[in-house]
Amino acid sequence: PEFPGVMPVATRPTVTVFGQDGQASGNVAMPKVFSAPVRADLVHFVHTQLAKNARQPYAVSPMAGVETPAQSWGPGRAMARIPRVPGSGTHRAGQAAFGNMVRGGHMFAPNRTSRRWHRKVPTNMRRYAVVSALAASAVSSVVESRGHVIADVQEIPLVLGNFLESVKTTKEAKAILATVGAQADVERVIASKAMRAGAGKMRNRRFRQRLGPMVVYNEDNGVVKAFRNIPGVQLFQVDRLNLLNLAPGGHLGRFIIWSQAAFEKLEAIYGTREEAAQFKTGYKLPAAMVATPSLTRLINSDELQSVLRGAHPAKEYFHIKRNPLVNKHAAKKLQMAVRAL
Repeated sequence: PEFPGVMPVATRPTVTVFGQDGQASGNVAMPKVFSAPVRADLVHFVHTQLAKNARQPYAVSPMAGVETPAQSWGPGRAMARIPRVPGSGTHRAGQAAFGNMVRGGHMFAPNRTSRRWHRKVPTNMRRYAVVSALAASAVSSVVESRGHVIADVQEIPLVLGNFLESVKTTKEAKAILATVGAQADVERVIASKAMRAGAGKMRNRRFRQRLGPMVVYNEDNGVVKAFRNIPGVQLFQVDRLNLLNLAPGGHLGRFIIWSQAAFEKLEAIYGTREEAAQFKTGYKLPAAMVATPSLTRLINSDELQSVLRGAHPAKEYFHIKRNPLVNKHAAKKLQMAVRAL
Protein backbone atom coordinates (compact mmCIF):
# COMPACT_ATOMS: atom_id res chain seq x y z
CA PRO A 1 0.00 0.00 0.00
CA GLU A 2 0.94 3.60 -0.51
CA PHE A 3 1.85 5.85 2.42
CA PRO A 4 1.32 9.45 1.23
CA GLY A 5 2.96 11.31 4.09
CA VAL A 6 1.15 10.82 7.39
CA MET A 7 -1.44 8.07 7.73
CA PRO A 8 -3.33 7.78 11.02
CA VAL A 9 -4.52 4.20 11.46
CA ALA A 10 -8.10 3.80 12.64
CA THR A 11 -8.31 1.08 15.29
CA ARG A 12 -11.14 -0.82 16.91
CA PRO A 13 -11.68 -0.48 20.69
CA THR A 14 -10.90 -4.09 21.64
CA VAL A 15 -8.81 -7.01 20.42
CA THR A 16 -9.62 -10.69 20.77
CA VAL A 17 -7.39 -12.84 22.98
CA PHE A 18 -6.98 -16.40 21.71
CA GLY A 19 -6.39 -19.45 23.86
CA GLN A 20 -4.14 -22.44 23.32
CA ASP A 21 -6.87 -24.19 21.32
CA GLY A 22 -7.12 -21.26 18.89
CA GLN A 23 -10.53 -20.17 20.20
CA ALA A 24 -11.36 -16.73 21.57
CA SER A 25 -10.93 -16.63 25.34
CA GLY A 26 -11.56 -12.93 26.02
CA ASN A 27 -10.95 -9.37 24.94
CA VAL A 28 -8.38 -6.71 25.74
CA ALA A 29 -8.49 -2.98 25.11
CA MET A 30 -6.58 -1.77 22.06
CA PRO A 31 -3.57 0.32 23.21
CA LYS A 32 -3.52 3.88 21.90
CA VAL A 33 -0.09 3.32 20.37
CA PHE A 34 -1.80 1.51 17.48
CA SER A 35 -3.58 4.75 16.56
CA ALA A 36 -0.31 6.63 16.12
CA PRO A 37 0.33 8.15 12.67
CA VAL A 38 2.26 5.91 10.29
CA ARG A 39 5.23 7.78 8.86
CA ALA A 40 6.92 5.50 6.32
CA ASP A 41 9.41 8.22 5.39
CA LEU A 42 10.48 8.69 9.02
CA VAL A 43 10.75 4.95 9.62
CA HIS A 44 12.96 4.51 6.56
CA PHE A 45 15.25 7.39 7.58
CA VAL A 46 15.64 6.28 11.21
CA HIS A 47 16.23 2.68 10.17
CA THR A 48 18.96 3.76 7.74
CA GLN A 49 20.71 5.76 10.47
CA LEU A 50 20.42 3.15 13.22
CA ALA A 51 21.61 0.33 10.96
CA LYS A 52 24.93 2.15 10.54
CA ASN A 53 25.68 1.76 14.24
CA ALA A 54 26.44 -1.94 13.80
CA ARG A 55 29.29 -1.30 11.37
CA GLN A 56 32.92 -1.94 12.22
CA PRO A 57 35.59 0.45 10.92
CA TYR A 58 37.68 -0.84 8.04
CA ALA A 59 40.46 0.74 6.04
CA VAL A 60 43.31 0.03 3.63
CA SER A 61 46.97 0.28 4.60
CA PRO A 62 48.27 3.88 4.45
CA MET A 63 51.24 2.61 2.41
CA ALA A 64 49.25 0.45 -0.01
CA GLY A 65 50.23 1.31 -3.59
CA VAL A 66 53.05 3.71 -2.69
CA GLU A 67 55.77 1.31 -1.51
CA THR A 68 58.07 1.89 -4.47
CA PRO A 69 60.68 4.58 -5.30
CA ALA A 70 58.93 5.38 -8.58
CA GLN A 71 59.57 8.72 -10.29
CA SER A 72 58.22 10.35 -13.41
CA TRP A 73 60.43 10.15 -16.52
CA GLY A 74 59.34 13.66 -17.44
CA PRO A 75 58.42 14.95 -20.90
CA GLY A 76 60.19 14.15 -24.15
CA ARG A 77 59.73 10.37 -24.35
CA ALA A 78 56.23 10.30 -25.84
CA MET A 79 55.01 8.59 -22.68
CA ALA A 80 52.68 9.66 -19.90
CA ARG A 81 54.27 11.56 -17.04
CA ILE A 82 52.92 9.11 -14.42
CA PRO A 83 55.66 7.93 -12.00
CA ARG A 84 57.35 4.74 -13.18
CA VAL A 85 59.16 1.96 -11.29
CA PRO A 86 62.97 2.22 -11.72
CA GLY A 87 65.28 -0.59 -12.77
CA SER A 88 65.43 -3.00 -15.70
CA GLY A 89 65.36 -6.69 -16.45
CA THR A 90 61.92 -7.32 -14.89
CA HIS A 91 58.35 -6.80 -15.98
CA ARG A 92 57.79 -4.38 -13.14
CA ALA A 93 60.53 -2.00 -14.22
CA GLY A 94 59.11 0.90 -16.21
CA GLN A 95 55.51 0.19 -15.17
CA ALA A 96 53.38 3.07 -13.93
CA ALA A 97 52.95 3.37 -10.16
CA PHE A 98 51.33 5.45 -7.42
CA GLY A 99 48.32 6.78 -9.38
CA ASN A 100 44.83 5.54 -8.64
CA MET A 101 44.31 4.85 -12.33
CA VAL A 102 47.19 2.39 -12.72
CA ARG A 103 47.67 -1.24 -11.77
CA GLY A 104 49.22 -1.59 -8.33
CA GLY A 105 48.68 2.07 -7.41
CA HIS A 106 46.89 3.50 -4.41
CA MET A 107 43.08 3.83 -4.43
CA PHE A 108 41.26 7.12 -4.76
CA ALA A 109 40.03 8.49 -1.41
CA PRO A 110 41.30 5.48 0.59
CA ASN A 111 39.07 4.13 3.36
CA ARG A 112 40.14 5.31 6.80
CA THR A 113 39.18 4.22 10.29
CA SER A 114 38.63 7.89 11.17
CA ARG A 115 35.48 8.01 9.04
CA ARG A 116 32.23 8.92 10.84
CA TRP A 117 30.85 5.40 10.89
CA HIS A 118 28.03 5.79 13.42
CA ARG A 119 25.01 8.08 13.59
CA LYS A 120 23.18 9.72 16.48
CA VAL A 121 19.40 9.83 16.09
CA PRO A 122 17.25 12.08 18.32
CA THR A 123 15.34 10.14 20.97
CA ASN A 124 11.98 11.60 20.00
CA MET A 125 12.56 10.67 16.36
CA ARG A 126 13.43 7.10 17.31
CA ARG A 127 10.31 6.83 19.45
CA TYR A 128 8.15 8.26 16.66
CA ALA A 129 9.53 5.64 14.26
CA VAL A 130 8.86 2.81 16.76
CA VAL A 131 5.23 3.80 17.39
CA SER A 132 4.71 4.18 13.62
CA ALA A 133 6.02 0.66 13.07
CA LEU A 134 3.76 -0.67 15.83
CA ALA A 135 0.72 1.07 14.35
CA ALA A 136 1.47 -0.34 10.89
CA SER A 137 1.75 -3.86 12.32
CA ALA A 138 -1.96 -3.66 13.22
CA VAL A 139 -3.06 -3.20 9.59
CA SER A 140 -3.45 -6.54 7.85
CA SER A 141 -2.99 -5.10 4.34
CA VAL A 142 0.34 -3.57 5.34
CA VAL A 143 1.48 -6.83 6.95
CA GLU A 144 0.56 -8.77 3.82
CA SER A 145 2.27 -6.24 1.56
CA ARG A 146 5.51 -6.86 3.44
CA GLY A 147 5.28 -10.51 2.38
CA HIS A 148 3.90 -12.27 5.46
CA VAL A 149 1.42 -15.09 4.86
CA ILE A 150 -1.45 -14.39 7.26
CA ALA A 151 -4.43 -15.73 5.31
CA ASP A 152 -5.21 -18.23 8.11
CA VAL A 153 -4.69 -15.76 10.97
CA GLN A 154 -8.02 -14.83 12.52
CA GLU A 155 -7.13 -11.31 13.63
CA ILE A 156 -4.38 -8.70 13.36
CA PRO A 157 -2.85 -7.81 15.78
CA LEU A 158 -2.68 -11.39 17.05
CA VAL A 159 -2.87 -11.62 20.85
CA LEU A 160 -2.50 -14.94 22.69
CA GLY A 161 -3.12 -15.63 26.35
CA ASN A 162 -0.36 -15.56 28.94
CA PHE A 163 0.14 -19.30 28.43
CA LEU A 164 2.44 -18.24 25.57
CA GLU A 165 5.10 -17.09 28.03
CA SER A 166 5.18 -20.48 29.75
CA VAL A 167 5.68 -22.67 26.68
CA LYS A 168 8.62 -24.98 27.36
CA THR A 169 9.29 -27.05 24.22
CA THR A 170 9.64 -26.33 20.53
CA LYS A 171 7.06 -29.03 19.83
CA GLU A 172 4.48 -27.05 21.79
CA ALA A 173 5.56 -23.81 20.12
CA LYS A 174 5.09 -25.26 16.62
CA ALA A 175 1.67 -26.59 17.60
CA ILE A 176 0.63 -23.12 18.80
CA LEU A 177 1.80 -21.51 15.54
CA ALA A 178 -0.18 -24.06 13.55
CA THR A 179 -3.28 -23.53 15.70
CA VAL A 180 -3.35 -19.74 15.29
CA GLY A 181 -2.58 -19.88 11.54
CA ALA A 182 1.02 -18.62 11.68
CA GLN A 183 2.66 -21.84 10.47
CA ALA A 184 2.26 -20.79 6.81
CA ASP A 185 4.51 -17.81 7.42
CA VAL A 186 7.16 -20.08 8.95
CA GLU A 187 6.96 -22.38 5.93
CA ARG A 188 7.49 -19.34 3.70
CA VAL A 189 10.70 -18.63 5.62
CA ILE A 190 11.92 -22.22 5.28
CA ALA A 191 11.24 -22.22 1.53
CA SER A 192 13.16 -18.96 1.09
CA LYS A 193 16.49 -20.25 2.37
CA ALA A 194 19.11 -19.86 -0.37
CA MET A 195 22.84 -19.50 -0.66
CA ARG A 196 24.15 -15.95 -0.47
CA ALA A 197 25.49 -14.38 -3.65
CA GLY A 198 29.00 -13.00 -3.37
CA ALA A 199 31.98 -13.50 -1.09
CA GLY A 200 29.81 -13.39 2.03
CA LYS A 201 29.20 -17.13 1.64
CA MET A 202 32.84 -17.63 2.72
CA ARG A 203 32.49 -15.33 5.75
CA ASN A 204 30.19 -17.28 8.06
CA ARG A 205 27.00 -15.96 6.44
CA ARG A 206 26.53 -18.62 3.80
CA PHE A 207 22.74 -18.62 3.62
CA ARG A 208 19.99 -15.99 3.51
CA GLN A 209 16.32 -16.33 4.38
CA ARG A 210 13.24 -14.20 5.01
CA LEU A 211 11.99 -13.12 8.43
CA GLY A 212 8.89 -14.69 9.93
CA PRO A 213 6.69 -13.89 12.94
CA MET A 214 7.97 -11.81 15.82
CA VAL A 215 6.94 -13.04 19.27
CA VAL A 216 6.69 -10.35 21.96
CA TYR A 217 6.43 -11.41 25.60
CA ASN A 218 6.52 -9.75 29.03
CA GLU A 219 8.22 -12.43 31.15
CA ASP A 220 10.33 -15.29 29.88
CA ASN A 221 9.07 -18.42 31.57
CA GLY A 222 10.46 -20.68 28.84
CA VAL A 223 9.11 -19.01 25.71
CA VAL A 224 12.54 -17.98 24.39
CA LYS A 225 13.99 -21.48 24.40
CA ALA A 226 10.79 -22.88 22.93
CA PHE A 227 10.60 -20.55 19.92
CA ARG A 228 14.21 -19.59 19.21
CA ASN A 229 15.01 -22.60 17.02
CA ILE A 230 12.05 -22.12 14.65
CA PRO A 231 13.31 -20.58 11.37
CA GLY A 232 12.50 -16.91 10.96
CA VAL A 233 10.92 -16.45 14.41
CA GLN A 234 12.38 -13.70 16.58
CA LEU A 235 11.60 -13.05 20.24
CA PHE A 236 11.67 -9.75 22.11
CA GLN A 237 10.74 -8.52 25.53
CA VAL A 238 8.08 -5.83 25.27
CA ASP A 239 10.29 -3.22 27.00
CA ARG A 240 13.05 -3.71 24.42
CA LEU A 241 11.26 -3.30 21.09
CA ASN A 242 13.65 -2.08 18.41
CA LEU A 243 12.86 -0.41 15.10
CA LEU A 244 15.43 -2.59 13.32
CA ASN A 245 13.23 -5.59 14.14
CA LEU A 246 9.80 -3.93 14.00
CA ALA A 247 10.50 -2.70 10.46
CA PRO A 248 13.32 -4.83 8.98
CA GLY A 249 14.94 -3.12 6.03
CA GLY A 250 12.92 0.00 6.82
CA HIS A 251 9.75 -1.71 5.55
CA LEU A 252 6.60 -1.45 7.67
CA GLY A 253 4.27 -4.33 8.49
CA ARG A 254 6.05 -6.91 10.68
CA PHE A 255 3.81 -9.81 11.70
CA ILE A 256 3.80 -9.74 15.52
CA ILE A 257 2.40 -12.32 17.94
CA TRP A 258 1.73 -10.75 21.35
CA SER A 259 1.25 -12.30 24.74
CA GLN A 260 -1.64 -10.73 26.62
CA ALA A 261 0.61 -9.32 29.35
CA ALA A 262 2.93 -7.71 26.81
CA PHE A 263 0.00 -6.27 24.85
CA GLU A 264 -1.53 -4.72 27.97
CA LYS A 265 1.79 -3.19 28.97
CA LEU A 266 2.06 -1.11 25.79
CA GLU A 267 -0.20 1.58 27.25
CA ALA A 268 2.20 2.12 30.17
CA ILE A 269 5.27 2.10 27.91
CA TYR A 270 4.08 4.55 25.24
CA GLY A 271 1.21 6.39 26.94
CA THR A 272 -1.50 8.23 25.01
CA ARG A 273 -1.87 11.61 23.34
CA GLU A 274 -3.29 13.05 26.57
CA GLU A 275 -1.38 11.18 29.30
CA ALA A 276 2.38 10.79 29.52
CA ALA A 277 3.92 7.33 29.42
CA GLN A 278 4.73 5.68 32.73
CA PHE A 279 8.15 4.39 31.64
CA LYS A 280 9.21 7.31 29.41
CA THR A 281 9.43 10.60 31.27
CA GLY A 282 7.11 13.21 29.79
CA TYR A 283 6.55 11.27 26.56
CA LYS A 284 3.18 11.40 24.79
CA LEU A 285 2.13 9.79 21.53
CA PRO A 286 2.56 12.01 18.46
CA ALA A 287 -0.50 13.42 16.75
CA ALA A 288 -1.09 13.27 13.01
CA MET A 289 -0.20 16.42 11.09
CA VAL A 290 -3.26 16.02 8.84
CA ALA A 291 -6.33 13.87 9.33
CA THR A 292 -6.55 12.84 5.66
CA PRO A 293 -3.17 12.66 3.94
CA SER A 294 -4.54 11.46 0.58
CA LEU A 295 -4.67 14.45 -1.77
CA THR A 296 -6.98 12.61 -4.17
CA ARG A 297 -9.49 11.91 -1.41
CA LEU A 298 -9.38 15.55 -0.30
CA ILE A 299 -9.99 16.95 -3.79
CA ASN A 300 -12.82 14.53 -4.55
CA SER A 301 -14.55 15.04 -1.18
CA ASP A 302 -18.05 16.51 -1.19
CA GLU A 303 -16.93 19.39 1.05
CA LEU A 304 -14.37 20.65 -1.47
CA GLN A 305 -16.30 19.84 -4.63
CA SER A 306 -19.31 21.81 -3.38
CA VAL A 307 -17.35 25.07 -3.24
CA LEU A 308 -15.07 24.66 -6.25
CA ARG A 309 -15.81 26.35 -9.55
CA GLY A 310 -16.72 24.21 -12.51
CA ALA A 311 -14.29 23.26 -15.24
CA HIS A 312 -13.45 26.05 -17.69
CA PRO A 313 -14.62 25.51 -21.30
CA ALA A 314 -11.87 24.61 -23.72
CA LYS A 315 -10.28 27.56 -25.48
CA GLU A 316 -10.76 27.91 -29.23
CA TYR A 317 -7.45 28.52 -30.91
CA PHE A 318 -7.16 30.28 -34.30
CA HIS A 319 -4.24 29.36 -36.52
CA ILE A 320 -2.34 32.01 -38.44
CA LYS A 321 -2.57 31.55 -42.21
CA ARG A 322 0.92 31.18 -43.66
CA ASN A 323 1.87 32.42 -47.14
CA PRO A 324 3.09 29.39 -49.13
CA LEU A 325 5.11 31.72 -51.40
CA VAL A 326 7.44 32.66 -48.54
CA ASN A 327 6.87 29.84 -46.01
CA LYS A 328 8.39 26.50 -47.02
CA HIS A 329 6.31 24.49 -44.53
CA ALA A 330 3.06 25.87 -45.93
CA ALA A 331 4.31 25.23 -49.46
CA LYS A 332 5.17 21.64 -48.58
CA LYS A 333 1.64 21.03 -47.30
CA LEU A 334 0.21 22.33 -50.58
CA GLN A 335 2.55 20.12 -52.61
CA MET A 336 1.47 17.06 -50.59
CA ALA A 337 -2.20 17.96 -51.13
CA VAL A 338 -1.60 18.27 -54.92
CA ARG A 339 0.10 14.86 -55.00
CA ALA A 340 -2.82 13.33 -53.16
CA LEU A 341 -5.13 14.59 -55.93
